[in-house]
Amino acid sequence: MESQTETRDRGGPAIAEFDVIVIGGGAVGENAADRARQGGLNVVVVEAELVGGECSYWACIPSKVLLRSPQALRSARQVPGAAQAATGALDVDAVLARRDSFTSGWRDDGQADWLDGAGIALIRGHGRIAGPRQVTVTSAEGEQTTLTARHAVTIATGSAASIAPIEGLREAQPWTSREATSARAVPKSLAIIGGGVVATEMASAYAALGAEVTLLARSGLLGGMEPFAGELVGKALRAQGVTLRLNTAPERVSRTAEGVRIETSTGDVTRTQEVLAATGRSPRTEDLGLESIGLNAGAWIDTDDTMQVPGFDWLYAVGDVTHRALLTHQGKYQARAAGDVIVARAKGAPAQDQPWGAHVATADHAAVPQVTFTDPEVASVGLTAAAAREAGHRVRVVDYQLGDVAGSALHAEGYSGTARMVVDEQRRVILGMTFVGPDVSELLHAATIAVTAEVPIERLWHAVPAFPTISEIWLRLLETYGRPGA
Repeated sequence: MESQTETRDRGGPAIAEFDVIVIGGGAVGENAADRARQGGLNVVVVEAELVGGECSYWACIPSKVLLRSPQALRSARQVPGAAQAATGALDVDAVLARRDSFTSGWRDDGQADWLDGAGIALIRGHGRIAGPRQVTVTSAEGEQTTLTARHAVTIATGSAASIAPIEGLREAQPWTSREATSARAVPKSLAIIGGGVVATEMASAYAALGAEVTLLARSGLLGGMEPFAGELVGKALRAQGVTLRLNTAPERVSRTAEGVRIETSTGDVTRTQEVLAATGRSPRTEDLGLESIGLNAGAWIDTDDTMQVPGFDWLYAVGDVTHRALLTHQGKYQARAAGDVIVARAKGAPAQDQPWGAHVATADHAAVPQVTFTDPEVASVGLTAAAAREAGHRVRVVDYQLGDVAGSALHAEGYSGTARMVVDEQRRVILGMTFVGPDVSELLHAATIAVTAEVPIERLWHAVPAFPTISEIWLRLLETYGRPGA
């Protein structure tokens, strides 16, 4: 940052040159910057809000904290002996205080210190691309800094909650995922519009925290996943006290002195204190200066598998903004690939850009793991049965009830859930796995390895699960499929 300081002292806008400029200081941008810095390049991160981004303060971390305490209490009550001890009510104030500790009270001092310790410069302000390899940063005070990249500019600005075009919804000032995860108090009642991950997770969290929750969805729950996932989560939400209004389209929303009024396509009216719009995400590219280089402002950014934007040898994009896989862990995976390939290209080394090479994000297409932290959890990786068939694979689907596994019965009284294995019959490898049940997130990485590595079914028979664990589900699925040569 010395060149920036020296130029500013002479008056006028500050000008600084770096090898790599990363616009967006969330977890994904941090990873891209760190990989480039570890490769020996000089890097600056531009951040308009909090270093650490959406995941750290308004998404993955606080939402899982809100869900974990009620989940732990329910788990204890499913085990005799522990159940007799777990007789008190959930301490809502303690849950919110724990959430605040994980978000550091929405202060990013620690994250900023991490950047400094990693040797990565930080400029606070709104970054806009001003031309090839140029980024103009405007601080909160209106002061401008012009940055030039010797090698690359990487966009990691993420996504924001989108508000569905429902009459009156925007004017009713709905909560989005940000307000839901940072609320200082629990409303008496909450309506949730949407049926996806945010909607189901927040329905579970706020019902446990004491709110009367109504969830309204145009179709079913967790569309795009295996159908039984939404069915089992819906059954559990009802048991937790959530009112589900599925196949119901909200048509008009209004806010009055008494709260929020929602009219639906069925003629029903829902009245609640607050409403949460959980109806998808949109890219944060509307004020990024993309039009200055011939790209569309407000649009998702297309990339190749090295995360380079086609037509620009200096421009990369990673994370939600690419619309490849809107998950923090997948964005960090993309960021590592992008940071490493930027280093390689800067040093004149060849890019390892073949599928599954060091500089590509191949897993985005075939092996994306995801957990929905409802209770029961939904853990999945790869293709659903429907997606596999649509892609032209000849598949066999194997289902098994998790409650019939010895380790599950030990884990909790009345344990129930379903596991599904989707097998490519031609190559005899697993294309996708889905688990629905308590604590199944811990089963997911084994499935991710099997799908990513295309481990043959024949070899999986030799991966012996320990007894008595829930992982014995692998043996039961293979037995149901049938041993080769038997």
